Amino acid sequence: MPILTWPTKSLKVPASARLTTEAVIFPNGRGYPAESPKNHLFLGDNLSVMAVLLKQYEGCLDLIYADPPFFTNKHYPARIGRGEDSRHPEDWQLADGYADHWIDVDSYLDFLYPRLHLMYQLLAPHGTLYLHLDWHADAYARLILDELFGRERLLNEIIWTYHGPSPIRRAFNRKHDTILVYTKSSSYIFNVDAVREPYHPNTVKTFASSPKAGFGKIPNLKQGKVPEDWWYYPVVARLHNERTGYPTQKPEALLERVLLASSNAGGLVADFFCGSGTFPLVAARHGRHFLGCDATWRAIHTAHSRLLTEGQPFTIQRDLQSSIPTSTAPLSTSISGKTVTLKKHPALDSWEVDPAWDGKIFRSAGQAQRPNRSGEVPEKIKLPVAPEKLRIRAVTVNGEQIETG
Repeated sequence: MPILTWPTKSLKVPASARLTTEAVIFPNGRGYPAESPKNHLFLGDNLSVMAVLLKQYEGCLDLIYADPPFFTNKHYPARIGRGEDSRHPEDWQLADGYADHWIDVDSYLDFLYPRLHLMYQLLAPHGTLYLHLDWHADAYARLILDELFGRERLLNEIIWTYHGPSPIRRAFNRKHDTILVYTKSSSYIFNVDAVREPYHPNTVKTFASSPKAGFGKIPNLKQGKVPEDWWYYPVVARLHNERTGYPTQKPEALLERVLLASSNAGGLVADFFCGSGTFPLVAARHGRHFLGCDATWRAIHTAHSRLLTEGQPFTIQRDLQSSIPTSTAPLSTSISGKTVTLKKHPALDSWEVDPAWDGKIFRSAGQAQRPNRSGEVPEKIKLPVAPEKLRIRAVTVNGEQIETG
């Protein structure tokens, strides 16, 4: 079997992350204070985070979705404004998102190869990996995955198609990504009935009009069909209710299909390039437990905010090598019974309350966040218990964390 080689190819054992628990989040107080979350977000380099997770999770993950940098050699800023006109990018409020810059393809493969190897180790014997890339590097990745999994373990090469404007004038518009699907063994999860879709109305009409349609093969038209390996979903730029402003965010429907096909309720899934948190979000929505990781604070904060809508408790853990930008801007609050009111504050993206601060781990029992489209952050939070020793955490619109109490 052909194997991809390059001068610096290596599987050196990475240094393990030193993790500390930044917070335990109980959305709207659900499960507070007793429930021990099975869902976790990690802030840190996923190479070192996955290395330390091997001790607990080796051979345990049912499904990994991976959406790494694509080798585009671009920088992707994040939009932080609300209610802006999408047609006028020159007016957008922007902050750092993430960079996808590499010296050459060898340096990119040095980044990708050891991470895919760790994902292989973390997958359960029945586990599946979905690797999402595009034309820049998918050919290299396929050879690497053939090496790690065996070329016979390629289940699908899925094409995600979409449309939109493009500046290209000297080639066909590049409007698809490639998702390589590999299974760790021949015994893998695939829930065919969970992903069936209706037949096209023309197909239904054809079978209704002629007994000879389909050359004698009559499908179960009510049951629906198994989707082909090309999928059309609009990009998030066209999905106003989903947009967070985080760059390269993927549509929820795309990742729901991945999740429902290759995992079961109560299973453990992971996304170690979680970005805005779409995969952890759909996992929580559909009763899966998740691990999510990203190297940037902006990504983890965005994922944190989105997960509050699903009501599943989760932790935020940080590698001590990673930092959170902070601010000393003043916050002022008042308390009436179980309600905390924010009286004086800078422009905030979100704030949350620990009603019984133990001086070690922030246990968030109530949260408020700025609406996606427009409006200000709510200034009142109702807690499940009366505060004893109050602690407030807030994040400004510029992504800086404030902690006081």
